[in-house]
Amino acid sequence: MTLRPLDTVINAERTVEGGGFVVRRPFPTARVSHIDPFLLLDEMGPVDYAPGKAIGAPEHPHRGFETVTYLMHGAMEHRDTTGAIATIRPGGVQWMTAGAGVIHSELPTDDFLRVGGRMHGFQLWVNLPAAAKMIAPRYQGFDADELRRVQLPNGGEVRVVAGTVMGVTGAVETTSPMTYAHVLLRAGEEVRWSPDAGHTALVHVFDGALSANGHTAESGQMLVFSRAGGEVVLTTDRDAQALLLGGKPLGEPVVRYGPFVMNTREEIKQA
Repeated sequence: MTLRPLDTVINAERTVEGGGFVVRRPFPTARVSHIDPFLLLDEMGPVDYAPGKAIGAPEHPHRGFETVTYLMHGAMEHRDTTGAIATIRPGGVQWMTAGAGVIHSELPTDDFLRVGGRMHGFQLWVNLPAAAKMIAPRYQGFDADELRRVQLPNGGEVRVVAGTVMGVTGAVETTSPMTYAHVLLRAGEEVRWSPDAGHTALVHVFDGALSANGHTAESGQMLVFSRAGGEVVLTTDRDAQALLLGGKPLGEPVVRYGPFVMNTREEIKQA
């Protein structure tokens, strides 16, 4: 199969998010506002908290998009106005569709706050199409053992959250066509990903280094591939980890104000 051409490479920037989180962020930045249909990607940590020092995100609103939290270390409790209460543990994911509006919080569990430890994860914001911005809010949560996986020959794996990678389809139901997967590569392994033609295709490396279609990326770099058809082939000569993000571009206006993302300024004022 034809290999998908590379468009550009983005270097993640370090910034401090509300509540004091230090994050690595490939977008949005002064250079890149968003990559349709994705609005934001933050890597939270890794940070090691002393007992009593862990922080989180107290109650705050969202409208017009989806938030995806994927945790690799730590423990967070999610609460929202749909009535959902859930604990996210290592390897778990929560996919919250804000739609017409939701208020939620993500805070360290009482046990984690008391004992301390390492916190490390990602938050992704996914835009909703105009026709779905006012749908009812929804929460989907999956523990690590509920995520579907591709096992690789040397002990690596692909944890598929949403979409399909190497014949395995994730458990999350998405509003628009989308792929979200965590790749853990060991030396000598290969992952082949076939995003749909016309879709956004991103490879974000956050540990080690790997090659994607012959282009090398190190930790903190995102490879942005052309929307033309073609495969993305990942290889490495050492251990590496990356996120695969793919989705159908919406091609609609994006007007954002803090935690609200709509299509017009009038809709933002209403929010």
